[in-house]
Amino acid sequence: MSADVILKAGESAVLALRFEQIARHAEAVTVSAAAEGVDLEHPDPSQQIHVRDELLDANPGRPGAPVSIPGLPIETASGGIKAPQYFAPGVAGDHGEPIAQYFQAGSYLVPNNLSANAHGNGYADPNVMIAPVIETVETDGGAFNVREGDHSVNLAATYGFLPRLEPFLDLTGDSRDIDAVAGWSPGQPSTKAWVAVEASYGNGFLDTLEHRQQYKVNGYRVFDIGRHELTLFVIGYYGWSMIPGLVPLGVPGLHDTIDPRQKDQTHTGLVALNDIWHLDPSSDLQVSGMFRTYNLALYSNFGDGLIRQSEFRTVAGGNATYIKKLDRHLSIMAGFDSFRDAPQRLDLDHYLSTNPAVYGPFVPVTANNVTIGFLTPYVAIDGRLTNWLRYDLGWRRDQIDFVNQDLLHPLNSYQKWAGLNSPKATLSLVPPEGAILPIVAFSFGQAFFTNDPRIGTGTQQGTPVSQAHSMQLVVDKKIEGIDLRVTLGRLTQEATLAKIDPDTGLQYDLGPSRNRFVTVAARRYFGFGMLQGSLSKADARDLSTGAPVPEAPRLISDFLGTVDKLPLGLHGRAEFEDVGRTPLGDGFNSVPIREFRGALTRQLNSRIEAGVEFLIAGGYTGQTTEVLAVAGQMSPFEQVVGVYLPSYVTLTVNYRLGRTSRP
Repeated sequence: MSADVILKAGESAVLALRFEQIARHAEAVTVSAAAEGVDLEHPDPSQQIHVRDELLDANPGRPGAPVSIPGLPIETASGGIKAPQYFAPGVAGDHGEPIAQYFQAGSYLVPNNLSANAHGNGYADPNVMIAPVIETVETDGGAFNVREGDHSVNLAATYGFLPRLEPFLDLTGDSRDIDAVAGWSPGQPSTKAWVAVEASYGNGFLDTLEHRQQYKVNGYRVFDIGRHELTLFVIGYYGWSMIPGLVPLGVPGLHDTIDPRQKDQTHTGLVALNDIWHLDPSSDLQVSGMFRTYNLALYSNFGDGLIRQSEFRTVAGGNATYIKKLDRHLSIMAGFDSFRDAPQRLDLDHYLSTNPAVYGPFVPVTANNVTIGFLTPYVAIDGRLTNWLRYDLGWRRDQIDFVNQDLLHPLNSYQKWAGLNSPKATLSLVPPEGAILPIVAFSFGQAFFTNDPRIGTGTQQGTPVSQAHSMQLVVDKKIEGIDLRVTLGRLTQEATLAKIDPDTGLQYDLGPSRNRFVTVAARRYFGFGMLQGSLSKADARDLSTGAPVPEAPRLISDFLGTVDKLPLGLHGRAEFEDVGRTPLGDGFNSVPIREFRGALTRQLNSRIEAGVEFLIAGGYTGQTTEVLAVAGQMSPFEQVVGVYLPSYVTLTVNYRLGRTSRP
């Protein structure tokens, strides 16, 4: 169910809601805004808020992204429990390197990116979340919000959580996978708290069994103490699996791993606490803190023999933000972030044998203790110059401490400070309601992501930070009930000697690049549901060579629909996603990826809901080029590889626990 309620400044409204069906989870009213609704904490006019009831599970009962974000594909890069690869128009985010990911704990944006990871420069893994507890996913351009820092170059995604859960038990499974999720809320109905647990086992869809195990616990609690609103958020996660891995495309009948020795083990624990202190009706002081541990032990093969990667890290951070809303012409925000990410025993070992029956001995390639620390003041102002003209201005200063302790080659050890400024600005033309003119907003912002401070098998210190300059134009108009939005973006990024290859330890350069894109999106709500679609076209190029940026998608289309009034009491959701042919470098191109996913559910009685979720897929995910040997060939050669994308049907049964009555 959805209802549009338009409020002007100073107005209030009372909504009378009548639910004719027992809800699986606690109902929540989510307020979302278009370009005219930007404020200090959400200044990006390209922001979109996706409500969970409109989204489909991306991987029901399987690892990877918990929900499918319309227009932003998130696909596994090699299978197993590894973090998925993120895509945006013209962007191939290697496990989230230029794409930021946050958990929303109260007003605190808890970062989920792990810099200088054993396998990737920015590792954002949504595996740790339990899908049914997600209420919203907010996305924005990443470069225009002072609260979003490291990795927020091309996109930022923030996962928000339900305040309360109706007690439930979910069982999802098919012939190869089984998953169980349970959630409940303690206390009175007014208590904002819940605990959810999940256990899953699966073998994937390839000939080699994954033997995947995943165990998760997520918890959430809000304490209202006088003028203080405290939010506690916790995560625990353990995962283990064999990894299917990349296979060469175009080999008939080959839907299997190239090396059955591949495996992955990860565990993490996170606790975050946020306090919103309501000083008076127009001002808040927000104080937050977080602590996390993370472990990775990975065996993988990308064509050069088996490699072993491992690390253990601790992450700690804190934030203090003061917000004062003076009047409609001026609001002020000032804050300070501190953050320390310390991956230790960050090791890469290599074994050159291609014999799948042999594991070692491994030869050490890199071994490092790394620390990346941030001290970040920021300030922003927001308001109106006239009734039609709105402004948002922000500035942040990141002072970053890089420490690289090389355990194999001590002479490569070093410590370096890097400081950078990131100004942000948005100017919006907001006509009054009923005007013919659309809302038009122009934004400028500087953004960055931190690079891996390891030298690896190179000869010199790399560039510590990759900076980017972004511009964005958003045109937003509602026509005959259709919300129509056009977004044009341009992003340039500097050249850097910034990275080491996580599979070989070799240093390599990134040339200066430019990404230009246009996205057209439309959404329409009906009495029976909603329809929305988007089409994005991008051109991303290396400015030094003029060649396309490898693996960055050029064309992304997405269409999503929900229907709440089908025959036989069925409720349906469906989404079609198409990622067009993408250049992979060296003259190679990917094959298109097409996915049609859907869900049909029916409430059988007051306690039981049953349904099917399905994916009809074509293509390969994680497509890249590797030098591999194929049976019958005399010597290895470069070719396109990817992860086989299968179709499936999954059955789901939800059982509502606790006291209930028939609707």
